[in-house]
Amino acid sequence: MTNWSFNKNRNKKKKLIIAGIIAAVVVVAIIIGIVFAIKSKSKNEKTNSDTLTEEELNADPEEVIAQETEEESGADVDVTKIVSENETDEITLGIDVAKYQGTIDWQQVANSGIDFAMVRVGYRTLVSGEIVADANAKYNMQEAQKYGIKVGAYFFSTAVSEAEAIEEANWVADYISKYQITYPVAYNCEGFENASSRQYSMTKTQRTDVALAFLNRITERDYIGMFYASMSEMESDAKWETSRIETSYKIWVAQYPSVPYPQTSASSYAGTHAMWQYTNQGTVPGIDKPVDVNVAYFGYDKIQEAQSSEAPESVQANVEALMNFQDVNEQVTAKDKTNLRNKPSQDSDSSVMYTLSNGEIATRTGISNSGWSRIVFNGNTYYAVSSYLTTDLSYHTPQPEEETGFKTKFTDVNEQVTAKEEVNLRSMPSVTDAGSQVVATIKNGEVVTRTGINTEHGWSRVVYNGQTLYCISQYLMPAQ
Repeated sequence: MTNWSFNKNRNKKKKLIIAGIIAAVVVVAIIIGIVFAIKSKSKNEKTNSDTLTEEELNADPEEVIAQETEEESGADVDVTKIVSENETDEITLGIDVAKYQGTIDWQQVANSGIDFAMVRVGYRTLVSGEIVADANAKYNMQEAQKYGIKVGAYFFSTAVSEAEAIEEANWVADYISKYQITYPVAYNCEGFENASSRQYSMTKTQRTDVALAFLNRITERDYIGMFYASMSEMESDAKWETSRIETSYKIWVAQYPSVPYPQTSASSYAGTHAMWQYTNQGTVPGIDKPVDVNVAYFGYDKIQEAQSSEAPESVQANVEALMNFQDVNEQVTAKDKTNLRNKPSQDSDSSVMYTLSNGEIATRTGISNSGWSRIVFNGNTYYAVSSYLTTDLSYHTPQPEEETGFKTKFTDVNEQVTAKEEVNLRSMPSVTDAGSQVVATIKNGEVVTRTGINTEHGWSRVVYNGQTLYCISQYLMPAQ
């Protein structure tokens, strides 16, 4: 190797060393800058997403809100502080009802200690998008108000646009304007993940925008807005952007613990909420069907006056609310005798208004798939068990064959059955005979053994708790 080559290599190495030193200095400077930036950042409030860490950006907003409010209040349950003029911080107990509760005896409900009732006033259909009033909405508001129960309302929405949501809110406001609506008016939207729903393709943001459009409009119409959904849908903004809604409106959460309130003192939902629906299986005097029960972390010191000065029309309960009647127009008579009742039910709240005999002609105007007929006789509307009627006006009651003293012949079978909904088990295969007593009532899921069927008169013979009893076949279905 020559001197020139040696010097050249030495100079090259020297340049590399200098470059390495410069690079190291730059790296150290960058590190110092980062450390300084982090320290400075920790001393200043983080005001936008550009200054937040990845962990903070991905944090559960519901969890953050719950932690912050818990530190401030120390309470087990968060309550939204969106209050009206006469709102109090008392805890009140209420129910929410729709046509599915049937005809409610509101005087009994009031005597039971219920403070308020959230009444479903209507809904938009799942596919066609038509707005429909709940069959018993006016009756429920009228009677609850009559007996001093404070009233709120809710609407079941399937709106697919903000314009439709505003239409719904205006419909609701007009519909309830003649009633004393003291508690909030709630937006309820479910089933949007069902492929048949008109909301199926909507995003979470779009659904939230629609809900807020409803609530904004109902507020503009001088009612208190509230948003209802299940805990699983709202938690962590799972199905709704709850963190947007709760800043302006009360939240009503549905969450059902295995042990109800007050044994379970609070919902496990961590988000801010003003009302908790803690069961859908409540038993309340005056209501024959299971009912949703709620705890509200607020109340009102007076009942709100109706917005309209016009008094609402007096209405009767819709006795067909729990049934779908198909309209018909045909003449019928009894196969033998059948009771004409004031409502399609054989329960104690139903009265026999007349007994139709074979040969007497009535006009049938409707048939339900639950075994009842709506008929008009002597200008009055009644209800009769369909299997006791015939359109053959020349029909004459056959001479029955005797079976253990009863005028009904049974074909032997051996099968497990249960009630479609519920059915009375009687001591005799008759609802007209004075000796026929209701011994028991079974509901869907309770299994009995059917040992005989009479297709002519529509009766089944069953064994229940070792007793042979009788019931109307139309009310039974095979047990799963």
